[in-house]
Amino acid sequence: MTHLLLGLLLNVVTVVTTIGLHYEVLSRLYRGLPRLPLSARSRIIAGVAGAVMAHTIEVFIFAVAFSLSAKWGFGGLSGAFEGTASDYVYFSFSAFTTVGFGDISPHGQIRWLAGVESLTGFVLITWTASFLYLEMSRNWEPR
Repeated sequence: MTHLLLGLLLNVVTVVTTIGLHYEVLSRLYRGLPRLPLSARSRIIAGVAGAVMAHTIEVFIFAVAFSLSAKWGFGGLSGAFEGTASDYVYFSFSAFTTVGFGDISPHGQIRWLAGVESLTGFVLITWTASFLYLEMSRNWEPR
């Protein structure tokens, strides 16, 4: 039972951390982009770049959680998986972007984290799309 609760706690901490990070990045971009001495188009590109960097960091956070989950005996990843950091990041990108599991698949309790990452990634990517729509509305210059 303790093992189950520890796995659940790791999932919750990972999700809360990524959501908090995403909120902070989008909040700072929203306040900071208008202050940049750039053209409207360049500010939009800077917003997209900032969002992509945030998503990449979030994927790395989940990759660390997958690695810890495997280390702590919550299951693992199998298939074309050699246990390298690159494998964890690759799997995390697949889960976060909801591309799906192909050559690497989760087994054991770690499947929860994979499912939670897919849901979290979908929500954060959608949140980013809404943010970028607002930024384009605020900065779009008619031709």
